Amino acid sequence: MELINNASNVPAAVGPYSQAVKQGGLLFCSGQIPIDPAAGKIVATDVEGQATQVLANIRAMLTSQGLKMSDVIKATVFLQSMADFPKINPLYEAAFEGHKPARSTVAVAGLPLGALIEIEVIVALP
Repeated sequence: MELINNASNVPAAVGPYSQAVKQGGLLFCSGQIPIDPAAGKIVATDVEGQATQVLANIRAMLTSQGLKMSDVIKATVFLQSMADFPKINPLYEAAFEGHKPARSTVAVAGLPLGALIEIEVIVALP
């Protein structure tokens, strides 16, 4: 097992966990919330801006490991409000550029730092 804790251009973990873990041909990425890595905090206030930042953080994590969005095999999307589902869906689809990994989307009572969205992914290593 390999723990990843210093991926470039990815926000640092906000708790006692790794940014990602490589194990058995898979990369398990911890959930990304919309922290802007340059600012070190959540900047966007609307769900579209937050979703864009989350997807950029995921792309940065994958890029740091020599991977692409098309390597993702499963995504889990956590939303503060299911009413935001139609707002984030086109952004998600654009970020994956036609790739359609398995996905679950759930509404939750709360997310870290008051985020409106969090996404975690599992990636197949080449």
